[in-house]
Amino acid sequence: MLNVAIVGASGYTGLELIRILHCHPEVAVTCLTSEQSACKNISDVFPTLRGRCDIVLENLEPVRIAEKADIVFTALPHKAAMEVVPTFLKLGKKVIDLSADYRLSDPAVYGEWYEPHLNPANLKKAVYGLPEIRRAKIKGAKLVANPGCYPTSIILGLAPLLNKGLIDLTSIIADSASGVTGAGRAAKVDSLYCEVNEGYKAYGTGGVHRHIPEIEQELSLLAGEQLKITFTPHLVPMDRGILSTIYATPTKEITNEMIAKLYQEFYAGEPFVRVLMNGNLPSTAFVRGSNFCDIVPLVDARTGRIIVVSAIDNLVKGASGQAVQNMNLVCGFPETTGLEGLALFP
Repeated sequence: MLNVAIVGASGYTGLELIRILHCHPEVAVTCLTSEQSACKNISDVFPTLRGRCDIVLENLEPVRIAEKADIVFTALPHKAAMEVVPTFLKLGKKVIDLSADYRLSDPAVYGEWYEPHLNPANLKKAVYGLPEIRRAKIKGAKLVANPGCYPTSIILGLAPLLNKGLIDLTSIIADSASGVTGAGRAAKVDSLYCEVNEGYKAYGTGGVHRHIPEIEQELSLLAGEQLKITFTPHLVPMDRGILSTIYATPTKEITNEMIAKLYQEFYAGEPFVRVLMNGNLPSTAFVRGSNFCDIVPLVDARTGRIIVVSAIDNLVKGASGQAVQNMNLVCGFPETTGLEGLALFP
């Protein structure tokens, strides 16, 4: 049995990790931390856990935590993660980090979008945890940088096209809409019910959203050359989910039949990517609570552009579910273990 610690367990991604790992047959959650809720029972913080997980939350003391766990999930804000991850690694623990701290390979880029990195040496050791693209490297990793939610939906949406060099790299536009949980659980005016309900708005416009360098880094690696995208995130008055609509100009003539075949072949055998057919379109409603990414690639015959639509649950495939998928790969478990649950509907 693998002993697991969740550092930062009182946020939405922490709760989702507990929910998923509770059904994992090879895992025992032995330690939960929260600076704000230390000494409280996790089921008092999240009443959905009553009778299923009643662990008392602890303060974040890396050495003490390492004594209780074989692997550590760090579900912390940026900067807070890199303050403790090096200690866990020195103590011989494997880490799945859900923050942004180890996603960017260049410390200068991290510094430009966030702040100076505290331990850039570990950036070289971190493996970007998108299993459909980096499965082989993830299996041998000691530190996995779990991808962001928006990047997951966009990278999976574009990977087959970039792999074959089928789109103009200067033409990529991504519009993505997220549920409110993407903003985290902390009290913020912009996340209040009256601020969000009955509204739909763009934010982080003009190329300033912090997921942009992560998206461009991974898309550039797939393309084999540097590229930039136009990315606009939107906030939707729903709890969870991300729908991304991505536009690009093809470099040669392509039909709907050709692009459908390309995506089916690229994702053949992938347990959590579903390429939809026969006029079906992705919806956040049909991936809610699951680790699936639903994708449809289309050709707009009138304009000649390619349109790709992808849907994920931002808390599952966009965060905690993908983190468990990475843990399974790192620890040698079947990749789908604990993640076989169907989407919740309605």
